[in-house]
Amino acid sequence: MSVSKWIGASLGWTVGGPIGAIVGLALASIIDGVSGNVAKSPYSSDKRETRGGTSSGDFELSLLVLASVVIKADNHQDQRELDFVRKQFSKMYGKNRANHAFRLFKNINKQEISTRQVCIQIRQMMDHPSRLQLLHFLFGIAKADNVIVESEINEIHKISQYLGISNKDFDSIKAMFHSGHENPYRVLEISKSASVTDIKSAYRKMAKKYHPDRVIHLGEEHQKGAEEKFRRVQEAYELIKAEKRF
Repeated sequence: MSVSKWIGASLGWTVGGPIGAIVGLALASIIDGVSGNVAKSPYSSDKRETRGGTSSGDFELSLLVLASVVIKADNHQDQRELDFVRKQFSKMYGKNRANHAFRLFKNINKQEISTRQVCIQIRQMMDHPSRLQLLHFLFGIAKADNVIVESEINEIHKISQYLGISNKDFDSIKAMFHSGHENPYRVLEISKSASVTDIKSAYRKMAKKYHPDRVIHLGEEHQKGAEEKFRRVQEAYELIKAEKRF
């Protein structure tokens, strides 16, 4: 399957708005590079898709655009971050689809992207569990070179605000990528002084929030990604149980 056919099969609500414009320009560059002719983008910023619901393709294209924003946040594109994107896509989608995605990603990465406009479109069309999964992936990219610098944290935090994600949820996912004595508590969104009852209640709440079934509509490939967040919640709870001895 060609890149253009893959994109056509993947697009849902992302066909319109700023994401559609970004993807259209990237796709036009690919087609132009292959054919030697200037291809007209089949997408434009004034198109709007009225169909509801987020598909795997919508999530995938949103990931590509926001991944580009995070990778460029520290003004240095580390090869390990690029490799992480390719590896994760291979794991989720298989080699062929991942190759198409990464080829598109490299062309998206050449563009200037309005983070706010892109995130507003995502926030309007994508449900909260899927947006949390986006955030988790972005932290994974930032951590791919083994260190998350302040500029990357700031960029991801800005994205989370535009996406309508609370600071508590942001701090919870951020804590999954840092080590520290207080991080298990941050993952569960509680303080160290929380009672056993409050800890158990927080665990049930977070396990429900991050359960892989919350993104079942995105397909099995994204459920697997969500399992990592779920495991982090379980690990945090077990660490706190051991410390508090209950």
